[in-house]
Amino acid sequence: MEAMYTMGLEIHSFGVIVLMGVVMFNIAVLSLSKNVIRYAKRMRIVMPISASLIALVLFTGMVMMAAKHLHFTFANSVMIVAGIVMIILEAKRYKTLKRRTDITQEGSFALYKRKAFRFLGVEVAMLLSISVWMMV
Repeated sequence: MEAMYTMGLEIHSFGVIVLMGVVMFNIAVLSLSKNVIRYAKRMRIVMPISASLIALVLFTGMVMMAAKHLHFTFANSVMIVAGIVMIILEAKRYKTLKRRTDITQEGSFALYKRKAFRFLGVEVAMLLSISVWMMV
């Protein structure tokens, strides 16, 4: 049982690190993008990766909680809420890109960028703060 918990913790930690890399990649791609159509095509590839990583982190967290006999602690509750918030932010960011960014309007991509940077900034802040909190 201890080996499963250790392996789950390693996979969970690796998933969080890779998720942080994907969020940073999203920030870099968004800051370098000038054309909304090219950006949307790239996001059709990156969004499933991001969603899969969030699911991986949540799943490994659930497995580790099961290994601990489902004892909810304050830290576990905070991580669950952070995972749900990240899912909501990613869905809102993609929905905004897909439905609300009209490519014919002047400046619509700039408005989307501001909103997306805000969403991604919240994700980075959450990931960093929880990661630092768990390491301390």
